[in-house]
Amino acid sequence: MTNPAHLVDALGHQHHPAPGARIVSLVPSITELLCELGLAGQLVGRTGFCIHPRETVEAIPKVGGTKDVNIEKIRKLAPTHLVVNIDENEKPTVDKLAECVPHVVVTHPVAPGDNLALARLMGGIFGAEAAAERWCAAFEQEYASLRALPPAPARTVLYCIWQDPWMSVSKDTYIAAMLAELGWKVPQLGEERYPRFDWSAQLVAGLDAVLLSTEPYRFTEAHADALEKQLGIPVFLVDGEMMSWYGSRALAGLRYLRELRAMVEGAA
Repeated sequence: MTNPAHLVDALGHQHHPAPGARIVSLVPSITELLCELGLAGQLVGRTGFCIHPRETVEAIPKVGGTKDVNIEKIRKLAPTHLVVNIDENEKPTVDKLAECVPHVVVTHPVAPGDNLALARLMGGIFGAEAAAERWCAAFEQEYASLRALPPAPARTVLYCIWQDPWMSVSKDTYIAAMLAELGWKVPQLGEERYPRFDWSAQLVAGLDAVLLSTEPYRFTEAHADALEKQLGIPVFLVDGEMMSWYGSRALAGLRYLRELRAMVEGAA
């Protein structure tokens, strides 16, 4: 049985076990985690971006996007718990929903290791402690395997999430923390967490490679090939879900990091 004192969310709010909860999740990766923990039957609402596991979530009503939430629809679903994320959901919307949803669980994983606390928080609140512990054991094993790899050369990589305008990630993001597991760092492009930038000879000269993410912008191999010809340095297409989705997909994400390292080292 989970100690309720351990059920504290990212804002320091204390939660209590609620195994019969009616849950609306506004976080795609956490919707997937809740399903992984056997809690799909308690999900009464999700965003249109909550697409995994596909066959399971099709039966769960959509309540808009992560930003453009249909507040009235959520109100009619009468959830007891709302799961949100500091990066993905907007505070004014969450504050408005807090007026009609009794319990708001705020999440904010910033590094791969934070997935352990996240899984235990979800499992502890919603009555899936055993499933959460099984998942955590598998995650810890995969994490240990990643960290047991021999050291690789330090690299500076630019991780692109958008174009028109071009946008990247700062060093305090979850994605940058994933890259740091490989000994890679991202360039400092400003104070924003997701800074805009312009290409320049100086920027390119400081890079070992460019990574184009398949989400939120749908970069393709064609984009990577064209940019590589333009810049004259290696450009790789990377799976954005594997790099940025915490929760249950983070387990596969750790395996993907090893594949990514091999891919970049093979081209070096």
